[in-house]
Amino acid sequence: MNLSETFLVAMLVIFSVPYLVWRLLHADHHAPLVVVQIVVGVLLGPGVLGAVFPVYYATIFKPDVVTALNGLSWWGVMLFVWVAGIELDLGGAWARRRDTGITAACALLVPLAFGSLAALVLLRTSGGWMGPAGAPWQVVLGIGMACAVTALPILVLLMERLGILHQPFGQRILGYASIDDVAIWGVLALILLDWHRVGLQIGFVLVFAVAAAGMRWLMARLSAADRWPVSLIWLAACGFAADWTGLHFMVGAFLAGAVLDTGWFDRTALDRFRDMLLLAVMPVFFLSTGLRTSWSVGGAAVFGAAALLLVASVGGKLAGVHLAGRLLRWGRGEATTIGWLLQTKALIMIIFVGILLDKHIVSSATFTALLLMAVASTMLTTPIVAPRLKRAGLR
Repeated sequence: MNLSETFLVAMLVIFSVPYLVWRLLHADHHAPLVVVQIVVGVLLGPGVLGAVFPVYYATIFKPDVVTALNGLSWWGVMLFVWVAGIELDLGGAWARRRDTGITAACALLVPLAFGSLAALVLLRTSGGWMGPAGAPWQVVLGIGMACAVTALPILVLLMERLGILHQPFGQRILGYASIDDVAIWGVLALILLDWHRVGLQIGFVLVFAVAAAGMRWLMARLSAADRWPVSLIWLAACGFAADWTGLHFMVGAFLAGAVLDTGWFDRTALDRFRDMLLLAVMPVFFLSTGLRTSWSVGGAAVFGAAALLLVASVGGKLAGVHLAGRLLRWGRGEATTIGWLLQTKALIMIIFVGILLDKHIVSSATFTALLLMAVASTMLTTPIVAPRLKRAGLR
C-alpha cells in the first residue's frame, strides 16, 4: 500500500474499532465514547497490538503515517484546549467566590499532596519513572498535579448525560473544576520554565498581555461571522509564540481561549464545534496517545503504579472535598457526590502528561501508569454518582 492508502486504513481502524466496542459492550453507562477511544488507543499501541501482531502493527503504523497522525492530533488538541479556555466561567466562579475558592483549593491541594507523596514513593522504589531531562521536583509536581486535576470537558459530558449540567448543583461543580483548569496550565508553565530562556518567557507574558487586550478590543467590534476565523488566527499565533519561547503550544492555546468571552460565540455553535472535535479529530489524538504507551519497566510495575496513583487521586480528591464540606457546612452526602464527580481526569490530564513526556520530564512508563489511572477514575464516576443523584432527587 502507498502512504495515502495506509493512512486511510489507520483512520478506518481509529474510528471503527472504538465505536464498535462501545456499542457492542453497551459501555455508555460506565464511560463516554472518548474514554473507550483512549482504552482502545492503548490496546492499539506498541505494548499490546505491537507485541501480539508486530507485522500488522508495523504495516499500518509506519513512521510516515504516525507523523501525519501526530500533526493532525496536535491541531485537534489545540482546538480542544482553546475551546476549554473559552468556556471557562470565571465570572460565575467569582460571584460564588467564597464557596468556589474554598472548595477548589481543598479539591486541588489535598490530592496534589497525595499524588506528590505517591510520586516520591515511585521514585524511591525503582528507576524508570523519571525522564532523561526531568528533575525530581518536576516529576513529583507533575504527577501530583495529574492526580489533582479534573477534566472540565469530560465533566461537562458526564453531567449532561446525568441531567444536572444546567441545574444550580451542576453549575457549582463547573465552577470548582474551572479553577483546576486554570491551575494545571499555571503548574505546567512552572514546570517548563527554562532559566536559559526565562527572558523570552517573561517577554511572552508581557507581549501576550498587550496582545490580549488588543484582541479583546477587536473581537468586541467584529461581526459574528468574522470572530471564528480571526480567533483561529489568534490561536495559531499564540500557540507558535508560546512554543517558540519554550512554554509549549498547549499553554498558548489555553491562554488564547481563556482571554476570549464565551458570549462572543453562539452557545449552540460552540457546543457543536466541541462535539465535532470529539467526534472527528480527537480520536486521532487518542490513538497517538496509545502509540506512546510503554511497559518497559514491566507490566506488573506499571499496573502497580497505576493502582497507587488511583488510590492517591481518588482518596485525595474525596478527602479534599470532604474538608471543604466541613468548612462550608454542606448537607449530608453532598461532599461525597461532588468528590466523585470531580474524579473525571481523561483528556486534559492526558494532554498535560503528554507534554511532560514530550519534554522528557517523565518516562513512557509513568505516562502509561497515569493514563491507566485517568481512565479508571473517569470510569468509576458515573456508576457511583448516578444512584446518589437519584436518591437525592437530582435526576
